[in-house]
Amino acid sequence: MSQIRDVLIKKLEDKTAKLGVVGLGYVGLPLAVEKAKAGYEVIGFDVQDSKVQMVNEGHNYIGDVVDSDLKEIVENGKLKATTDFSFVKDVDAVCIAVPTPLDIYKQPDLSYVIKSTKDVAKYLQKGMLIVLESTTYPGTTEEVLKPILEETGLKCGEDFFLAFSPERVDPGNKSFNTKNTPKVVGGCTEECTEVAAALYKSVLEGEIHSVSSPAVAEMEKILENTFRNINIALANEIAILCNKMNIDVWEVIDAAKTKPYGFMAFYPGPGLGGHCIPLDPFYLEWKAKEYDFHTSLIQTSGRINDRMPEYVVENIMKLLNREKKAMNGAKVLLMGVAYKNDIDDLRESPALKVIDELNKHDADITYCDPFIPEFEHKGRKYYSVDWREVAGDADVVVITTNHSDINYEELVGKAKLVYDTRNATKEVKNGREKIYKL
Repeated sequence: MSQIRDVLIKKLEDKTAKLGVVGLGYVGLPLAVEKAKAGYEVIGFDVQDSKVQMVNEGHNYIGDVVDSDLKEIVENGKLKATTDFSFVKDVDAVCIAVPTPLDIYKQPDLSYVIKSTKDVAKYLQKGMLIVLESTTYPGTTEEVLKPILEETGLKCGEDFFLAFSPERVDPGNKSFNTKNTPKVVGGCTEECTEVAAALYKSVLEGEIHSVSSPAVAEMEKILENTFRNINIALANEIAILCNKMNIDVWEVIDAAKTKPYGFMAFYPGPGLGGHCIPLDPFYLEWKAKEYDFHTSLIQTSGRINDRMPEYVVENIMKLLNREKKAMNGAKVLLMGVAYKNDIDDLRESPALKVIDELNKHDADITYCDPFIPEFEHKGRKYYSVDWREVAGDADVVVITTNHSDINYEELVGKAKLVYDTRNATKEVKNGREKIYKL
C-alpha cells in the first residue's frame, strides 16, 4: 500500500492529480473552488442541472465564493461541473459533501451520502482517495461508506484510501473561510490519514490536525456544534429568567464577557438556524441509543432552543395586548428571515418557525430581508417589502435577523412598537420606550 500511497502523494504535491467534489452546495462549491485555485483540475458533481449549468457558466450562487474567482477558474478550465458520475473514473480523489438532514422522526437521513457513495463506487479505482465531509454521526465512514466501497472487491487500506474530514463552514464569517480554517482529518488507516492530510495541506492555509480514526473526526464535529447548542440554550434560558426579573440579559452578558478567562459569550435569540447546530446533536442522540445511553443534557438544550420561536410569539402577543390589540389580524413586520445576519441562507431559520406560530394566530405577516427577496414556505410565497414604506403601518416590528445594513435608528423612529430578539437596537438613542428586547 505504501507504494500506492507514495504515487498519490506525489501527484498531490505536483498538482497532477485530478480531484472530484460531490455536492456543489454551501460546502462543496467553496471546496471545489479552493482546489481549483490551488492548481488542480477539478470536476464538480451534482444531481441538480441548474447548479451544474451555473457553475459551467461561471455564475456563482454561494455567498462565500468570490464571483471573479469562480469565473476565472472556469474560464481557465480548472473547474467544470457535471451530473454524469461516470467522470469519477477520471479522478484520483473524491470529496463527498452532500446534505445529511434529519427525517420526520429526527433521525439521521443518510440517503444522499449512501447514493453518492454508490455512484462513486461504480467507478472506484485502485489508489483512489475518498473523503466524506458531510456532518454525520460517529461510525458513518467505517460502517456505511466502507462496506459500500468494498463491495467492488477493492479493500480499504489496501487498494483505496478512505477518510473523514468534517466541513467547517460558517457562512458570512469575515475572518475564517474554507481556505484558512483549520482542518481535522481521520482515516481508516494511518496511510489513509496521511494521504487525506496531504490533499488538504496542498489546498488550504489552515492547520491540518490528524486524528486516529474517522470516528474521532466525526465525533469532534458533533462536539463542536453540540457545545454551541448547549451554551445557546443556557443563554436562552437565562434570557427567559431575566425577562421575568426585569433584567436586561444583553447587559448581563456584556458584563460577564469582561472576564478574561473561564467565560465565553453566547447570545439568546428566536431559535437556532443553519444546517449544523439545530441538527447535529440529534445525530449523536440517535447514535447514543445504540449504546443504551441517553444524552440528557443535549435533549434538554434541544427542548429549550426549539421552544424559543413560540416564546417569541407569546411575547409579541403580550406586547400587542398592552396596546389593546389582538394578534388576530395584527400587522407584523419581520425584519430578516435568514438564519443569521448578512447572509442569504434560509436553512432551518428560526424566522420560519416564528412565521408558523404567527400564522396559528392569524397575524398579517410581511417581512423585509435585503438578502432574501422571496421564498416559499409550506406552500405559500413570501416577498420582501421595503421596511421604510411599511414599518410605520405595522402594529409591531419584530427583529428576527440583525442584518447590519439596516438603519435601526430610522426603523425605530418609524415603528409604533419594536420587539428585538437580536439586540440589534443596542445603539439606538431615540425612541427606546418603543423597544422591547428578548
